[in-house]
Amino acid sequence: MFFEYPKLLFLLLLPLLLIARYVYQELKEKKPHLRVSSVVPWKQGGRSVLDVIRHLPFALRMAALSLIIVAIARPRSKSEMERVDTEGIDIVLAMDVSTSMLARDFKPDRLSAAKDIAVEFIAQRPSDRMGIVVFAGESYTQCPLTTDRATLINLMQDVETGLIEDGTAIGNGLATAVARMKDSDAKSRVVILLTDGVNNMGEVTPQTAAEIAQTYGVRVYTIGVGANGEAPYPVMTPWGPDVQNMKVEIDEQLLKEIASVTGGSYFRATDNTKLAEIYSEINRMEKTRTTVDSFPVYKDLFPRYGVIALVCLLLEMLLAVLLRRMP
Repeated sequence: MFFEYPKLLFLLLLPLLLIARYVYQELKEKKPHLRVSSVVPWKQGGRSVLDVIRHLPFALRMAALSLIIVAIARPRSKSEMERVDTEGIDIVLAMDVSTSMLARDFKPDRLSAAKDIAVEFIAQRPSDRMGIVVFAGESYTQCPLTTDRATLINLMQDVETGLIEDGTAIGNGLATAVARMKDSDAKSRVVILLTDGVNNMGEVTPQTAAEIAQTYGVRVYTIGVGANGEAPYPVMTPWGPDVQNMKVEIDEQLLKEIASVTGGSYFRATDNTKLAEIYSEINRMEKTRTTVDSFPVYKDLFPRYGVIALVCLLLEMLLAVLLRRMP
């Protein structure tokens, strides 16, 4: 067990000072006395139960105060990190988040469908280290390689359009994904690159990014997302938001070239079902053994201290009422 705010424990001096003051007052209190020839009757009488009980409310109050101080110092426990052997590969999901991903030829739209199916894919591969890269006019890492499925799923669900400059920088997205695993010692490293457009931005060309992936032994599976022909897009008009059919443009030749250079495959997803089938096919890829660090699990312990403190305060109140009613 450790404390999030250990410096607050110095407040435990407060109940100690209150106890010392209480004892001092008890000893200082003057009691009536009487001279007698023998103290034998008083020795045989002993202390009454009431003499002991009358100190209990104060003891309970001090216990509650001490427990509250311990609780606000936030005690926590954690399981130790340990290295474990697991079967798996390193996979980075590189996802296009340009505004064209809001097209509604998928249900409810391309981006939402891609996220939902990616979450299912993540859950089906508990032994792999996985990461997330998003790109539009530029790219960034949404989640580095990890085996923490809860974190991966939460960060995947947080992916949305509009957070970075619009456009389609396929080369930047792929280069960023490769950079996340270039130092990996896994025998099998894979990028699943999903896009619905044509490369029109970025400092790194898709061809250069593909060559970098090949150099580092990273296989790239490319997925072109979009119905054949036209797709309904939400657009803003002078009269407000509207949905209009627009031509679907996917550079399939480029995506096939990237996949071919790196030893991967190209897929075309025209609806939710087809996209799910593509992820299922990728899910059947070979696996290899790797060693990863498990994540420590933290557990807050302060609630139990707070509950015990509350019980002590309730008992103190009950005893105070009973003592007032005793003759």
